[in-house]
Amino acid sequence: MDDNALYEKLADIEHQRWSHWQSYMHSQCEKQEDGSLLIPAHLVEHWERQIITPYADLSEKEKQSDRDQVNGYWHLIIPLREQARIGEMKL
Repeated sequence: MDDNALYEKLADIEHQRWSHWQSYMHSQCEKQEDGSLLIPAHLVEHWERQIITPYADLSEKEKQSDRDQVNGYWHLIIPLREQARIGEMKL
């Protein structure tokens, strides 16, 4: 896969990740009469805690959620790691 194709594939995966998150987030909110969404206070508190928490300090369940997201593109990274290893061996 050339660099541009890889870049576009990663952008596609990022859009899928973002779309999935937005769909989930919208489903957790209360739709208002004017069409706006109200995030329940307990979710604001929960997400704000996650925002300021380093990955190492997250719960295993929260870490697994992040790992699940990595699984969406890990298959693209493995061949690159192998190519890098082979390149290092030639030096």
